[in-house]
Amino acid sequence: MLFVFSLVLAVLLLAGAALAGRLAARSTHRTFDRSYRVGRSVLGVGGAAFLLVALVQCLTVIPAGHVGVVDFFGRVSPGALAAGIQIRNPLATIVKMSVQTQEIKETMDVPSKEGLTVGLEASVLFHLDPDQAPEVYRSVGTNYVEVLLEPQFRSVTRGVTAGYEAKALYTSERGHLAQLLTDELSKVVSPRGVIVENTPLRQLKLPVNLSESIEQKLQAEQESQRMEFVLQREQQEAERKRIEAQGIADFQRTVSEGISDQLLRWKGIEATLEIATSQNAKVIIAGGQDGLPIILDTH
Repeated sequence: MLFVFSLVLAVLLLAGAALAGRLAARSTHRTFDRSYRVGRSVLGVGGAAFLLVALVQCLTVIPAGHVGVVDFFGRVSPGALAAGIQIRNPLATIVKMSVQTQEIKETMDVPSKEGLTVGLEASVLFHLDPDQAPEVYRSVGTNYVEVLLEPQFRSVTRGVTAGYEAKALYTSERGHLAQLLTDELSKVVSPRGVIVENTPLRQLKLPVNLSESIEQKLQAEQESQRMEFVLQREQQEAERKRIEAQGIADFQRTVSEGISDQLLRWKGIEATLEIATSQNAKVIIAGGQDGLPIILDTH
């Protein structure tokens, strides 16, 4: 391992530098003294460099959206390292596992309640539970998606669709079916450390005959709803006209009840007086109905 190799070299080089320093101190020959001093400097710098490399091995950087699982010769630490710079055991292996949202897509043939085979393309959005990452690594490994999630996703999807008719995958029940799929898959994989966020149904391929039948039925239902709307609108219009006619009849009845013979005679007298005082030439015929004269304007 790099840590052990760097540490051993650092110790050897520093020991060599110390030895060269002692020899330089004991040497009485100027040439040897200079060589020992140069060697001590070179060995000292080399030893310090390898010592620095060994110390760096005690640190590790966990990227954002990941956790670090500590594997010390097969023994997995129960606690995961959070994102950032962390102090580590230089002899241990740090396995970095993503806890970000991931997606897998599956295209499969699933059964329906009536025994039909439907082509379905679905996906699952998920992420690794940071607190259970060490257990997932210990019990399943880093390939937990292929080993744990994908098989369960296929199995649960087929089990859920088998309880619904094919038209449910094609109509408004599709959202309910996707939510049920999310709930059922979560029950299976969440205890194992995988959090399911959503399972959208992306594409559906029904048998041709069934697809045409469903489309015809939906068109018939839409036409029926349209006719119900038209009928309701006509009924509302008829009700509006009935109310309007009733209002007019009530108005006429009120007016007719409020007009008496005395009122009409009085209005006739007022009109006669106004005409009589007018400057226009007129012909007055006496003996009209109710004793009122008949006045004819000659203009």
